[in-house]
Amino acid sequence: MKVFIIAALIVVVSGQAYKPSSYPVAPYKPEYPAPGYRPSYPPPAYKPSYPEYKPEYKPAYSPPAYPAYPAKSYDYPPMPYKFDWAVKDDYTYNDYAHEETSDDKGYVTGTYRTLLPDGRTQIVNYKADDYTGYVADVKYEGEAKYPEYKPAYKPAYPPAYPSSSYPSPSYPPPAYNKPAYPEPAYKPAYPKPSYPSPPAYKPSSYPAPAYKPAYPPAKYPAYPAPKYPAKY
Repeated sequence: MKVFIIAALIVVVSGQAYKPSSYPVAPYKPEYPAPGYRPSYPPPAYKPSYPEYKPEYKPAYSPPAYPAYPAKSYDYPPMPYKFDWAVKDDYTYNDYAHEETSDDKGYVTGTYRTLLPDGRTQIVNYKADDYTGYVADVKYEGEAKYPEYKPAYKPAYPPAYPSSSYPSPSYPPPAYNKPAYPEPAYKPAYPKPSYPSPPAYKPSSYPAPAYKPAYPPAKYPAYPAPKYPAKY
C-alpha cells in the first residue's frame, strides 16, 4: 500500500508544468582579466617646460648684421725670380746642378744636369708658361762605359811555421840476413795463360793540364830520436 501511494505522488509531481523564476540573472564577472587584455590609460595632463621640437621651428632671434666685405682674390701676378745650385762630390760620385729663371709674365726657363752611373751626363733644358705648358729638350754628353767587374780576391795562404832548431835525425839502413834455406822450385801443372795484346793506345791531342797547388805543402819540424837508459 505504501509503495502505491509513493508511485502516485511521483506521477502527480512530474505532471506539473515548469515555471521559470521571475528574478533577473546576476551578471558574471571573472576574477582575472582575459588573456591579451591591455588596460587603457588616459594621456598625462602636463605641459613640458621646453618647447616641442618641430622641423619648422625657428629660434626667436635674428643673427647680428655684419658689414659686407668684398671676396678676397688670391690670384697674384707672377713674380720674377732666379735660383741655381750645384753638388759635386767625387768620393760619392754625386755631380748634379739646377738653374731656373722666371720673368714677370710667368715665362719660366731652366736647365739641370745629372751624372749617370754609366759615365754620361744628362742635360735637360726646359721652358714653361700658361700657353705652351712644359717643354723639355734632353741630351747626353760623353760615352757610356761598362767596366768589367773584378772582385778583389785574396787567397788564404797557410800560416808560415818557423823552422825547428833541432838537428835532423840520421838512421843507418837496416841490414837483413839472407835466409839459409833454398828457394822452392815450383812449376804449375797448367800452361801459362795467353792474353790478347792490348789495343794500341794513342795519346790525346789535348795538352796535359798544368796543375799547380794553391799553397805549398806544410813542413813539420823534425825531432831527434828519443834516448832510453841502458838496462842493468
